[in-house]
Amino acid sequence: MTYQNYSLKQLQQIDAAHHLHPFTDHKEMREAGSRIITHASGPFIYDSEGTEILDGMAGLWCVNIGYGRDELAEAAYAQMKELPYYNSFFKCSSPTPVLLAKKLAELAPKHVNQVFFGSSGSEANDTALRLVRHYWALEGKPEKNRIISRKSAYHGSTIAGTSLGGMEPMHRQLNGAVPNIVHVMMPYAYELALPGESDHDFGLRAAKAVEDAILEAGADKVAAFIGEPVMGAGGVKIPPMSYWPEVQRICRKYDVLLMLDEVITGYGRTGEWFAAQTFDIEPDTITTAKALTSGYQPLSALLVGDRIAATLVEKGGEFNHGYTYAGHPVACAVALKNLEIIEREGLVDRVKNDTGPYFAKALQEHIGGHDLVGEVRSIGLMGAIEIVRDKATKERFLPAGSAAVTVRDHAVAQGMMLRATGDTMILSPPLIWTHETIDMACGRIAKALDLGQADLRKR
Repeated sequence: MTYQNYSLKQLQQIDAAHHLHPFTDHKEMREAGSRIITHASGPFIYDSEGTEILDGMAGLWCVNIGYGRDELAEAAYAQMKELPYYNSFFKCSSPTPVLLAKKLAELAPKHVNQVFFGSSGSEANDTALRLVRHYWALEGKPEKNRIISRKSAYHGSTIAGTSLGGMEPMHRQLNGAVPNIVHVMMPYAYELALPGESDHDFGLRAAKAVEDAILEAGADKVAAFIGEPVMGAGGVKIPPMSYWPEVQRICRKYDVLLMLDEVITGYGRTGEWFAAQTFDIEPDTITTAKALTSGYQPLSALLVGDRIAATLVEKGGEFNHGYTYAGHPVACAVALKNLEIIEREGLVDRVKNDTGPYFAKALQEHIGGHDLVGEVRSIGLMGAIEIVRDKATKERFLPAGSAAVTVRDHAVAQGMMLRATGDTMILSPPLIWTHETIDMACGRIAKALDLGQADLRKR
């Protein structure tokens, strides 16, 4: 590869001179220099200095089948040779998006049978917002256009995705969100449950916030509620089991559509193909991306329920929305092969019945008792570690978020890539992790916690 002609310092200098990174303090990064990742294999990534790092984030929540899968490269090559690109406009299609749409309909909940393709989760959520409002307009209720979301939700970085999300720093920088989107409390029991309140009762109270927002606006004004089944980028916040059934009941009571954002949870992450199946939710839309191709190609798929699809077909009229690369034949070919591998290797069932339970047990046994850890929680192969100053009171270190970053930096130095978001460290590893890999990860995280604790005591 051509990069081998350059030293690390040269690559860092070029990176600093020309490359703007996402979600980055560029002054800080350019002073330190970027880490250059050059290759990867299985569950490991490697930097330009040859350092082996266990990838606890599956890239960015997406490399579910691990790195170095020749079959995906071969699928992309074969499709490029045959038909490298054609669009889905002008009443045209090509074989791979057609076959992928069929496959996704087979995997999705039974009432979900239509697919709209894009290139990212942000694009898919933009589409979902547009589609839901278009649906109500076709139904003769254009005033039914308010969307209820949640604080600290993440639904992407487009203007629509940022507006749907509940990340306040993103809202401040946007300085003008898409109108008629409101945000209610999140189902985050560790911080928001009242003293003595059970998980069950907290879940019902968090769901009632959705109902309160519907009643405040008037049900005739509310189009939909959007939520991640498990809040990912906001800190792997896992709702009590009472939460989603109650949210679904409320949405049905007031004729409000239910939009699920499964960009992170889709394709096996929670031990089912979709978290909708894990939590027994019947959504009207499901946003997916990331693990659809295991990150090997950019592709998203908005899965659309029969209710919305029927209105689109029966009422007619153009849906004035779409993307140049919607249903890109190469990306769809890679997705088909990726889904085939997940099925062939039984990864979804493995997460549900083997590695997921082992992951939960290992986190509790090796991490949960540490002095810095207020709580560990997981579902499938998603996990969170709450960093606290005091376990009993849940007091955090100041400034907010600094302690988790300290531990995260030590983890990377120990050969363990994970993410810090606020005061929470989060994990979302490839679904190919084994018991041995999980044990390795827990050992490296425990060491990082010890080193981080020593640093924090010095402060």
